[in-house]
Amino acid sequence: MDGTLLDSEKLWDLALRELAAEYGRELTEEVRHALIGAAGPTAFRILFEGLGIEHTPESVEYGTAWMERRVTELFAGPVPWRPGAREALDMVRAAGIPMALVTNTKRSLAELGLDTLGREYFAATVCADEVPHGKPAPDLYLRAAELLGVAPDNAVAIEDSPTGAAAAQAAGCALLVVPCEVAVPDAPGRTFRESLIGLTVAELEDLLPVRAGS
Repeated sequence: MDGTLLDSEKLWDLALRELAAEYGRELTEEVRHALIGAAGPTAFRILFEGLGIEHTPESVEYGTAWMERRVTELFAGPVPWRPGAREALDMVRAAGIPMALVTNTKRSLAELGLDTLGREYFAATVCADEVPHGKPAPDLYLRAAELLGVAPDNAVAIEDSPTGAAAAQAAGCALLVVPCEVAVPDAPGRTFRESLIGLTVAELEDLLPVRAGS
């Protein structure tokens, strides 16, 4: 969702910098980049360690509530789309291919993003607080494949971050990477695209092993 379909990482960036300021700290680019794609508990561990704040249940509870309140405010209006994302969703839906939204964002905030995206595109949506482990663990993608009724190796994941890419590959999905805020390392099994503009069904099908002849 964030960074792949919606250009919402900038909203998360603003909220994180404001939260750091609440603690009298400044968010560095190194810490900010490490947070992209991270799930809630892991994200707060990275954030607090980077800011030099004690990581306690109380501090996490406060930070979680603060972030949810601020991000809810920022997501209140329409969120900008990533280039080509709306057209890509239309193209896949028109081809009759079922889609799942797989996000490390918690359900309450993902619902705000779905207000912009449109729930009608997705046969299933899976959020980080609905599985035992968020990305980079494979749980989210395994659950999405289960809900879609397909084997993970017959599914294509589209990701924008190193964390998301690792999760998709750990689940056994074919992978298309469209980087957003941070670079994603090249690695076997990863196909890269600069944007979703002009994406075709044939490109997605060619990523699957059965089509690639492997």
